[in-house]
Amino acid sequence: MGTVVRMPPRGRYLAWEAGQLAGVSGKTMGQWARCGYVRSSVASVAPRVYSFQDIAEAMVVHELLERGVPHREIRKAIRHLEDEYGDWPLTEAPLATVTGVARAPEERRARVVLRADEADYDVGDRGWQQVLEPENLQEIRRQLSRGGWAVRTLRDLEHIEVDPERMSGRPTIRGRRIAAQDVAEIANDSGGIELLKDDYDLTEREIADARRWWREVRRLEAEAA
Repeated sequence: MGTVVRMPPRGRYLAWEAGQLAGVSGKTMGQWARCGYVRSSVASVAPRVYSFQDIAEAMVVHELLERGVPHREIRKAIRHLEDEYGDWPLTEAPLATVTGVARAPEERRARVVLRADEADYDVGDRGWQQVLEPENLQEIRRQLSRGGWAVRTLRDLEHIEVDPERMSGRPTIRGRRIAAQDVAEIANDSGGIELLKDDYDLTEREIADARRWWREVRRLEAEAA
């Protein structure tokens, strides 16, 4: 295994802000933190405060659940990996999933595997057993830095950035210190687009991306509620 550099938590997000980026509800973020699927590494007591790294972990949990990995298998994987990979094992370890063979399609369950030394190892029930080569999940971090879970449906999004060193990690217009949500809400007001162009020097494409991103975030919020 490679040496993992330990990093301090970056950014500050309340549960609802973290959920917007991870594609789940704020309530789900709280449940995941209480059950040990993710950390709230900035503040672990109410109100919990999450870091950029915590959200990346939540996106991996979300991804694993969508791939059919049961909650219990995710917890087992975390327990196997956290000693080696630290506070954020799901994003530090080179993870992937593989679907096992079952007699009926509805009985099939995915499991978590770790890629190491050009081989793949099961980190669920059966410990460190070599398994078939699966797909890698490391695209998660890049998606988060571009706007979170919403980027999955807005693949051509160019002007949204999530930088934990800028504005405590709020999603912003790329390279600027103005929140994407604020841009989207101002643009919906009468004369708002002209104001954003004249006073903030934003382009039509920057404004359009902010509006598209915010609509998708709100859609995901409603779906997760």
